[in-house]
Amino acid sequence: MRRILITGANKGIGLACVRAALQQAGDIDVLLGSRDSERGAAARQALLEENPAWASRLQVLPIDVTSADSVDAARTALLAACADDPAPLYGLVNNAGVGLASDDLAAVLAVNTLGVKRVCDAFLPLLRDGGRVVNVSSASGPKFVSQCSAARQAFFTDGNARWTDIEELIAQLSAPGDAAQACARLGLGEFNPYGLSKACVSLYTLILARQHPRLRINACTPGYIETDLTRPQALRRGVSPQEMGMQPPQRGTVSILHLLLGDDPGSGYYFGSDALRSPLDRYRAPGSPAYTGP
Repeated sequence: MRRILITGANKGIGLACVRAALQQAGDIDVLLGSRDSERGAAARQALLEENPAWASRLQVLPIDVTSADSVDAARTALLAACADDPAPLYGLVNNAGVGLASDDLAAVLAVNTLGVKRVCDAFLPLLRDGGRVVNVSSASGPKFVSQCSAARQAFFTDGNARWTDIEELIAQLSAPGDAAQACARLGLGEFNPYGLSKACVSLYTLILARQHPRLRINACTPGYIETDLTRPQALRRGVSPQEMGMQPPQRGTVSILHLLLGDDPGSGYYFGSDALRSPLDRYRAPGSPAYTGP
């Protein structure tokens, strides 16, 4: 059996990924990661009402990616449940995310960037050789990078970067003062916490891939999907999510499942919602030719 952990999986794209993984491969066991254990249990029950045969292949793992204690407890629980297996995971999907329209830089980074780092630190050592890691990023990342200075564009695409480089940037932006002014001063263009957080995740993916050559580690955008993060955009404009071009959550699983369960995708890349490689410094529309650069 191949066991995978998906964070933020009690709703939206994460829940759709759980369903799709169970449907796609009979040898998949899923750990449904959820910050709220009751919501996780409710999500599991809803899936079992769709297919009771999934009961033995689907478990809830409480995990709050912003809490070191919670992540450590989740790791301990997994190891206890799989005491005879030193590498109990085949795949990890870092899906938990917040703050598409939030100006709270610290809160957005805590989940979207630092949360991914925290989970990877805890769970990458538990992945078997050839295991898959999918960091769910966003097209907001490349769009953010595209309006940065040339020096910052080089920063966000540097395959030789280190995590400490990202930490230093976050520290500069988190210093007392106006964050929007700090963004301009640092060559980051318009203040956009969500875009920044996803650009950092995509860069971190390059770093991880270099550090862990035995694994396949990639990032992707799920596309413009109707979720709790995006739905308020439509409400503010007085239109439906469909009128804004949002797709249902199951459409957001295409690239994630390709990287998680498909043929070897390579490592250290960013993929569009159509499961084709995309650049880190500009937007590539789904259906356009795949990116072939470094």
